[in-house]
Amino acid sequence: MSNLLRLIGKRLVALPIMILGVTFLVYFLMSFSPIDTAYSALGEGATQEQLDAYRAANGLNDPWIIQYGRFLVNMCQGDLGTYGAGSISVTDKVATALPITLQLTFIGLIIAVVIAVVLGVVSALYRDRWPDQAIRVFSIICIATPSFWLAVLLILLFSSTLHMLPAAGDLPSLASNPSGYLARMAMPAFALGVPVAGQLTRVIRTAMVEELDKDYVRTAIGAGVPKSVVVARNVLRNALITPVTVLGLRIGYLIGGAVVIEVIFNLPGMGMAIVQGVQGNYPTLVQGVTLTVALTFIVINIVVDMLYILINPRIRTV
Repeated sequence: MSNLLRLIGKRLVALPIMILGVTFLVYFLMSFSPIDTAYSALGEGATQEQLDAYRAANGLNDPWIIQYGRFLVNMCQGDLGTYGAGSISVTDKVATALPITLQLTFIGLIIAVVIAVVLGVVSALYRDRWPDQAIRVFSIICIATPSFWLAVLLILLFSSTLHMLPAAGDLPSLASNPSGYLARMAMPAFALGVPVAGQLTRVIRTAMVEELDKDYVRTAIGAGVPKSVVVARNVLRNALITPVTVLGLRIGYLIGGAVVIEVIFNLPGMGMAIVQGVQGNYPTLVQGVTLTVALTFIVINIVVDMLYILINPRIRTV
């Protein structure tokens, strides 16, 4: 137990350090933006006196390191700044956009895991036979398929041709209209999850094959325990330890891919917020959204890392 707590403690200590590093990197890179924050906030009709007054009031004339320190203090208080002529809160924008991105990421993750577990287990059980070969080809195709290209194909097939699923429009509420919500999220989530499913299928297949070749499996089957019971209770559980680590890395891919998929399907998530910031010349909005996505990725990976420690007894003794 002491080793387990020590390993978890190391991850928790590393979390604020990584968050500080990410905030510094994002703020530093955004400082090179040629867009004048005062001009972006006040609009084209602002006079030079108004621009100078805005810069003085918001500390834009201060040294960069002081501005960064002020940004950190405000961020810790939940303030990511404002954007636009109406001084719209970046925090409020992120609060409405982030849940949609996380929902899309979660559904895509579920699709990827279900496909990968089923195909990976079947591929391992029928090793070197035709199901294994067919699944291997399918997984390679999935890995080689870009999410955005698959998204376009899905729109052409299920929306433009068959008229089965909507490719645009408002996102219905899951509580009030679950069928409409799932229909709206089906294509973007599937396009997001398929490439990850192909990668996880190969990892699960390899881990399953390694477990099936171990002595305890042959001993259990030789003792009369049904193979299906051994696979379900022991082999699959032990084999999923390695894919959990890979899945943690793939979550970052899913979050980044969701930002692109949202633009294709016109979902009001973090991707559309970034596009709005770029098109409207709102550097504070782009900075706030980018920073939130990066911090979300860090936190999720820390959680997955801790989960890996909990489910893998061997690493606790390291």
